[in-house]
Amino acid sequence: MSPVDATPRLVADVGGTNTRIGIYDPASNTFRARTDFANRDFNGLEDVIRAWLAGLVESPPERACLAVAAPGGEDRVSMVNVDWSFSRREIQERFGWHVTGWLNDFEANAHGLPHLAPDERVTLRSGWAPQQGKLAVLGPGTGLGGASLLRVDGVAVAGAAEPGHASLSPGNALELELFALLLQQHADVYTELLVSGPGLERLYGTLAQLHGRAAETLSPADITARGLAGEDELCGQALDTFCALLGSACGDFVLHNGAWGGLYLAGGIVPRLTEYLQSSDFFQRLEAKGAMRERLARLPVHVITASHPGLLGAAHAPLPRD
Repeated sequence: MSPVDATPRLVADVGGTNTRIGIYDPASNTFRARTDFANRDFNGLEDVIRAWLAGLVESPPERACLAVAAPGGEDRVSMVNVDWSFSRREIQERFGWHVTGWLNDFEANAHGLPHLAPDERVTLRSGWAPQQGKLAVLGPGTGLGGASLLRVDGVAVAGAAEPGHASLSPGNALELELFALLLQQHADVYTELLVSGPGLERLYGTLAQLHGRAAETLSPADITARGLAGEDELCGQALDTFCALLGSACGDFVLHNGAWGGLYLAGGIVPRLTEYLQSSDFFQRLEAKGAMRERLARLPVHVITASHPGLLGAAHAPLPRD
């Protein structure tokens, strides 16, 4: 490890709901000063960083890598699921970072895949994968993010994507009815409209409308808990439909990326559904892709259970040269 590689870096995972910040020390392969912040308590990313620095008991790092839930590529970042906008260059200059890496949040998840400990993932299906095959990571949370990871000459190269904004198609008669209702309220049915935390709420409410029932005010966690417990038929149907649509989205994402090395599911929702996914239509819909059915039936599928996979990826992603 070179001296530069051994230099601690500030790492951050800036999501739609929470921002997590800490220091990664490559020499000891450990994190410290790791703190979680609720975005609703701040006016923007700069305020969150200042709050973290105020509690820091050591000199701040001069190198940083930030994973942000927003499309990459430009200096001006406008986040989708929180009303924050900022300049990368201005943030770097304001906090005096000599070197700064910027990643899409799921690009960071992808960089973290090779560094997951055995107890930080659950295998839903071992399957079969070619050596050095491309990996895919996709996950519903506040939105629906995704990325891929491929090793090129031993170097991990991550590709960011925006699967949450891709089109979504109904896969059965019930979904046809749901989509017909949704199209009365939305110009189009894109994937994260339904395959996300807010999407699960939307599924529940639309199913209630379809069945002529009054919907309760329930959070995604409430719907999930009731559905898993079998306490509420409507919540169970919403959860079943969510799992099926997630399977469809995953199959499409793997095909679009040629990610035959394996699929990793991330985000705050899926780890609570590991057993439920097995008995749902998730795998059937993942595989229902015409001539690709047999190959998708062999695809390894894992659920990431690590508490901070975005920070893990920000810790290991290559930084620009000084």
